[in-house]
Amino acid sequence: MKKFLTIIGIVVVVLLLIAIILPHVIDVNHFKPTIESQIGDALGRKVQIGNIELAIFSGGVAVDDVVISDDPAFSSTPFLQAKEVKVGVALLPLIFSQKLEVSSFTVTDPQVSLLRSASGTWNFSSMGAGGSKKKSESPSAAPANFSVQKLAITNGTIVIGTAGAHKKTQTYQNVDLEAEDLSYTSQFPFKFSAKTPGDGSVKLEGKAGPIDATDASLTPLTAKVDVKDFDISATGMVDPSMGLGGVIDFAGDLASDGKEMNSSGNLKANKLKLKPAASPATVPVDVDYDTAYDLKKQAGSLKKGDVHIGKALARLTGSYDLAGASPSINMKMNGQGMPIADLEGLLPALAIALPSGASLKSGSLDLNLAASGPVDKLVITGPVKLTDGKMSGFSLSSKLGALSSFTGLGGGKGGGSDTEIQTLSTDLHVDPANTQASNLEVVVPSIGTVTGVANVSASGQLDCKMNAKLAGAMGSVMTLGNKNSQGVPFKITGTTSNPVFLPDVAGMAGSMAKGAIGTPGNAAGAATGALGGLFGKKKKN
Repeated sequence: MKKFLTIIGIVVVVLLLIAIILPHVIDVNHFKPTIESQIGDALGRKVQIGNIELAIFSGGVAVDDVVISDDPAFSSTPFLQAKEVKVGVALLPLIFSQKLEVSSFTVTDPQVSLLRSASGTWNFSSMGAGGSKKKSESPSAAPANFSVQKLAITNGTIVIGTAGAHKKTQTYQNVDLEAEDLSYTSQFPFKFSAKTPGDGSVKLEGKAGPIDATDASLTPLTAKVDVKDFDISATGMVDPSMGLGGVIDFAGDLASDGKEMNSSGNLKANKLKLKPAASPATVPVDVDYDTAYDLKKQAGSLKKGDVHIGKALARLTGSYDLAGASPSINMKMNGQGMPIADLEGLLPALAIALPSGASLKSGSLDLNLAASGPVDKLVITGPVKLTDGKMSGFSLSSKLGALSSFTGLGGGKGGGSDTEIQTLSTDLHVDPANTQASNLEVVVPSIGTVTGVANVSASGQLDCKMNAKLAGAMGSVMTLGNKNSQGVPFKITGTTSNPVFLPDVAGMAGSMAKGAIGTPGNAAGAATGALGGLFGKKKKN
């Protein structure tokens, strides 16, 4: 046993001596031109490396200061920079034959820059294309003969942005990537994870390849995607002036054949904001989707977009185009019988504030909207109808009754704190500057029928010209004995949260004058009498 232990000790000492002596005997920097050439030819980019040291215990070499250049059409700064890269090599061929056989790369703390041009092309698209040009000159450097058993990136930083003068970037940290058996001729498994701006996370796991040697962005892949707490505004992916915001969770599948990418899954948005002056929604929005995207055209179709807000369901379908400087869409949204109470929490995201203290208690909403144009100049149009609605904490009767032109209305049947709405219908037009409800008709049993046009500015300012045709006995009184009366006009100003009801003096005079034409008496006298009644003046006998 003593002799055996002695032999083991001698072997250990010899191995330690070899580990200490070999790095000084074998000058692995001799392989620097070979490494730079082979990797550069495979990637189609200039590659520069610093000092190379033999690392016996890790089974490879350590390479300092690795720099891979960017596509000159995008940037003069590096595509990738890393302080150290560990390269796994076969030691026996290296020691006895001075032959370099690379099996793996481990990149620690790299910085990678991913840039997208205005046309939608990525700076990594051309990676690998250079290798095919070298094929006739050096077959060993061709992409078909380049493979790596294992690639690992740990604690990386990826900066994603747009190229050009108006460069915008987002930084993803703690980037980890594992891939095995990479080549230009076969499929390989991979795992990817990163921390997104705003403390979110993204994970992908699947298979990719073969790598497309002419455009790496067209490489086929299948993967499962899991995104948590993705902050829309923190990522900088959208122009802040658009006012879009929210936190997204996403789980889905991706499948690409290099020409078309299909994706399906579920997206959940919390604290959603859709307009600049909006506040975060108080309810989550869930979307079950299925889409097909043309990688070359950078355009796709939304085959399924089921939008769930509580028990409310709206179906969204159409097309989208990401090729331009600003993405554009052409879509339709249809919803039938949606519970209005479930939708109330979404109103803040649309910069719609109910009157102070008011809430939507019941009713069902039907809509059939079309949305088209660039997302920063989106136009939404279509009919909207509310049936059997109830707004608690707001009495339209009391608001109108406070006007002298509606004397007695506030103390009538509808003088409580709620407003019952039999029907509300309108043709909606929404653009970045204004929301207009034309052909507006509201049937309130306690009042009658209110019609008109309502405008709401982007900041929530109201400009509404309305007309009330009162029901029952009150309606008979307000006609002033004139069967041709056009109703009682009034205006609504202020804001959606604090509407101000005003008599429309000019409208009242015009209505009375118009109604008096063709009837006994003088039209001017009728208008004068109406205005006198409006302001509460008594006529002298």
